[in-house]
Amino acid sequence: MCHLSIKFADAAGPDRAEGRARSALTDTDRNGRHPLTFQGYSVPSAHPPEKDIIVRRTKISARLCTIALAASALTAGSATAQTIALTGVRLIDGRGGASVDDATIVIANGRIVAAGKVAVPAGADRRDYRGRTVLPGFVSDHSHVGQVSGTETGAKNYTRANIVAQLAQYRRYGVTTVTALGNNGPAFVGIRADAHAGRIDGADLFGVMQGIGVPNGAPPQAMLKVGPDQLFRPSTPEDARKAVAMMAAEKTDLVKLWLDDFGGSVPVKMSPAIYRAVIAEAHARGLRVAAHIHDLADAEAIVAAGADIIAHGIRDTPVPPAFVATLKAKGIWYIPTLQLDEATFAWADRAPWTQTPFARAALSPALAQQVDDPAWRAKILADPKTADARKSLAMNLRNLKTLYDAGVKIGFGTDSGASAVRVPGIAEHRELALMVEAGLTPAQALRVATAAGADLLGLRDRGVIVAGTRADLLVVDGDPSRSIADVDKVLETWVAGRAAPF
Repeated sequence: MCHLSIKFADAAGPDRAEGRARSALTDTDRNGRHPLTFQGYSVPSAHPPEKDIIVRRTKISARLCTIALAASALTAGSATAQTIALTGVRLIDGRGGASVDDATIVIANGRIVAAGKVAVPAGADRRDYRGRTVLPGFVSDHSHVGQVSGTETGAKNYTRANIVAQLAQYRRYGVTTVTALGNNGPAFVGIRADAHAGRIDGADLFGVMQGIGVPNGAPPQAMLKVGPDQLFRPSTPEDARKAVAMMAAEKTDLVKLWLDDFGGSVPVKMSPAIYRAVIAEAHARGLRVAAHIHDLADAEAIVAAGADIIAHGIRDTPVPPAFVATLKAKGIWYIPTLQLDEATFAWADRAPWTQTPFARAALSPALAQQVDDPAWRAKILADPKTADARKSLAMNLRNLKTLYDAGVKIGFGTDSGASAVRVPGIAEHRELALMVEAGLTPAQALRVATAAGADLLGLRDRGVIVAGTRADLLVVDGDPSRSIADVDKVLETWVAGRAAPF
């Protein structure tokens, strides 16, 4: 027999022979999480509540005793044993304010308990992080998974093993949440669920399922080589609505459509009848729509039709004041993806950043061999598309500064993973450097990559380091809020309270 005295806050009453009560394991908050309370902090737990249990006055079963002991341990001594305190850190909390020196971050059950000038709870695992900066993990709003392996692109790469490896690489470089914005097959659903549950040692995963393309149009099949289960190409508004309905049934996080003609490389653009049907059906189902564009005219058309997110920067002409005002008034999110064009030529240019150990460590053997090949480099540099990419990047930088200064909502994305040279992890670090080149301060760029990235996705549990959020962290040497180059000095990353060295 187990002799244990347990006090239940909502027990039926002391005088009843048999009282029905909820144990500490079933005291849940509005989100269904069990809040642990210790040392003055309340910590949401990822553990789901147990069912109601029956407590007898004089005797409880062996099974009930086990549950009660577990509950007691959770709410008492073992809670502090699970608690980690990072002390002496330089804290960048993601909200855009000044960094805090000699701060403490308290972590328990995968979440932030407290951060800033706070006390270390008694019994916590105290870790000295003096000289290190801790900031939120990056939240990518536009990436891809499973499209590339080595230097090859195509449906054959859409495997669980490849995607899990890519999520591990994103995490290694501090990208702790990834949005795979389209071209996803059926395997995505299970991988996303495993990522959410912490069963994958890598970044958390959100995304668009297949996405909506154009028959004989974008995205070019010759470029992506996606499988038939990775993309819809509806030819009628009714087919477009059905495609959105199928994506909704698969619990897509967003809907994406490809509007433009990829610089004239495909013969047709998406017709207004199709994209209006996509947007209307998505909104009717509570889903937001991201649009792939390049030129101002397409951006203006898709925003007028009701799109919620512009998934690439406008790169053909300066954004006019009237359109800037429209974006701001409608609350449209704008993801510039600056690195997309830089990646076209930077490896062939042998730009200084491409030669750093930090960048080289992200390359597969096949890709490293390719970018070091003089013949490949000469071919890229001679391609007219490379000159176009340089011009596009220059315009994209200019437009980002205009839009940011006007208060348009800026998301964080790179199109990483869509081609071999858009390298997961490295692309995101380069995006930060390019945002600073565009005229944002390092602190502003970091906020785009963290708090704003999470806001675009509607995620309130990450992107900032405050009590109650996930312990998704990037630990670096130096102070990236002063010098954005310091963000490349990665020491370790954390996902949901689990740390891994670089």
